[in-house]
Amino acid sequence: MDLVYNPAEDSYLLQKYVEKLVYGNVINIGTGTGVQALTAARKNEVSKVVATDISINAISVVKELVERNGFSDKVTIIESDLFNNIYEKFDWIIFNAPYLPSEKALVDSTFDGGKTGKEVIERFLIQATNFLKENGRILLIYSSETGITESYGYKWIILEELHIFFESIFCAMLEPY
Repeated sequence: MDLVYNPAEDSYLLQKYVEKLVYGNVINIGTGTGVQALTAARKNEVSKVVATDISINAISVVKELVERNGFSDKVTIIESDLFNNIYEKFDWIIFNAPYLPSEKALVDSTFDGGKTGKEVIERFLIQATNFLKENGRILLIYSSETGITESYGYKWIILEELHIFFESIFCAMLEPY
C-alpha cells in the first residue's frame, strides 16, 4: 500500500529548524504531507522549493496543499526515489528519513529505513553532496535505532535531541567536508 507519513514529533522538531535556518533554493526529500516544503515556502528568504516523494499518494496530498495555500509558483512537486529525478543543486536539503529497522517498522514504508534502519539514510548521504550548491547544507532527522554513525563525508552538528518511547530522535545539520 502507498502510505503517506503523517506529521509527528520528528516532523515538528525538523520544522523548527526549517523555520530558523533555510534560505535560497530548497529541496524536501520524502515530503510526505508537505509540512517541511510548505514551511520553507512561507519564508521570504526561500526563493524556490522542490518537494519529492516516492509515494504517489503523498504527491497528490502535497499538490492539493500547495495549491490551496497559494504556493504553486514557488513549489515544484516531483515523484522521485531520493534524487532519481532531480537535476539541479540546492542551498538546503531537508530529509525526515524513514529510520526504523524493518522489523520495528510495523509494515509501514513511511518508517521502514531498511533491515537495520540506516539503509535509506546511507543511500541519501552518498548521493546528497551531488545536489548541494557550494556551502549547501542538509537538515536530517534520524533515530538512535538506526545505529548510524557520523561522517559519510559530512560534518555533523546535532541541533537537538528528543527522547520518544524507546529511542532518541536527532535533528542534525550536515555540511560536506
